[in-house]
Amino acid sequence: MRSHFKFTKARVWIAGILVASLAVLGWLTIPVISQAASPQVKTFEQAWKTVTENFFDPKFNGVDWRSLREKYAPQAAQAQSADDLAVVVNAMLAELKTSHTRFYTPNETAYYQLLGIFQPRSRELKNLPKEIFPKNKLEYSGIGIFTKAIANKNFVSGVLEGSPAAQAGLQLGDELLSADGRPFHPVRSFAGKTGQKVVLQVQRSTSAAQQNISVTPKLLDPLTMFLDAQRASTRILQQDGKKIGYVHLWSYAGDQYQEQLEEDLIYGNLREADGLVLDLRDGWGGAPLTALNIYTARGPSLTSIPRSGDRNLIKAQWNKPVVMIVNEGSRSAKEILAYGFQQYKIGTVVGAKTPGAVVAGRAFLMQDGNLLYVAVADVYLDGNQRLEGKGVTPDIEVPMTIEYAQGKDPQKEKAITTLLQQLKS
Repeated sequence: MRSHFKFTKARVWIAGILVASLAVLGWLTIPVISQAASPQVKTFEQAWKTVTENFFDPKFNGVDWRSLREKYAPQAAQAQSADDLAVVVNAMLAELKTSHTRFYTPNETAYYQLLGIFQPRSRELKNLPKEIFPKNKLEYSGIGIFTKAIANKNFVSGVLEGSPAAQAGLQLGDELLSADGRPFHPVRSFAGKTGQKVVLQVQRSTSAAQQNISVTPKLLDPLTMFLDAQRASTRILQQDGKKIGYVHLWSYAGDQYQEQLEEDLIYGNLREADGLVLDLRDGWGGAPLTALNIYTARGPSLTSIPRSGDRNLIKAQWNKPVVMIVNEGSRSAKEILAYGFQQYKIGTVVGAKTPGAVVAGRAFLMQDGNLLYVAVADVYLDGNQRLEGKGVTPDIEVPMTIEYAQGKDPQKEKAITTLLQQLKS
């Protein structure tokens, strides 16, 4: 008995040595960052290591992640700026072929918007880089647009309702040629110009003359800007004797967006609508799974009768027709909502196929202030349905060309027409 104990103890001791040795060998194979390395190299190594430790798939989607570091590290060493480094890191990340995995710099509006999504739920993001946010307040100077680069040209792909851009008359499809006489840039064109007029040179069609539009940037708060735009978008459209409710949810990343929608549907502006057009195009996802409950739940109505005798009917569900609009910018949880709309026959989905970007992501702040977005969890619906790389195809597909659209929106028009047909039938 005693000899067996000694043998077992020795075996455990030997196993401990093996584990320790393997740990040391593993540590030795992890890249060591030289103190003399450039800031770009240090950030590259930090980004690589962050993905190594946090990417949801330990097999890295079938690619040799370590060899990718060796492939791209020399390019990172040659990078002269954060923008140059972003090109290198994003080329490396693209080889993972996974959404929610990208490197962002302060020269992108998405950088600030992602911080706005994750800062409220992350202690690590509470202290912002002082070089970028000297007041430690999350904000940036802008006009409230989404832009898309097509064939080396910048086009307006979205205008936030109520924003300086909307007030100035910028339209979907405008080509942005310059800002104050310099090449247009979505961030630099407005940096340091809050409250000052900026003259944008735009072109609305290939044949139309270029025109100047003056717009006044303001400090945009990523924590509130999308909710403000949602409220400004909410309206009743009178058409063919029907009241068409419309709302655009640019972001769903927070309970406040669904709460505002339900407030409007039950008590507010959309309450008297005969039907609803729910626009989920572009912006950000993050919707809670309960977001569809208002269209599917059952429950009693409530009639309130005060002394005046006026009857006030309240229904906590939306049991009227609803049409959803999606496109290639309806990402993540917005795709889950589109999937649910079809699976549970809530309403018709109109627009373009969603991108198939359905995994869970997390934002990591790099030592130089740049932001790394990493897919940290895979996502399946109803047990075995995976939308990543697949997306959702609308019931009614409506192609749309952004370039020189002159504000025309065939997807929205088709959604309204579809809703009217359902109301008439």
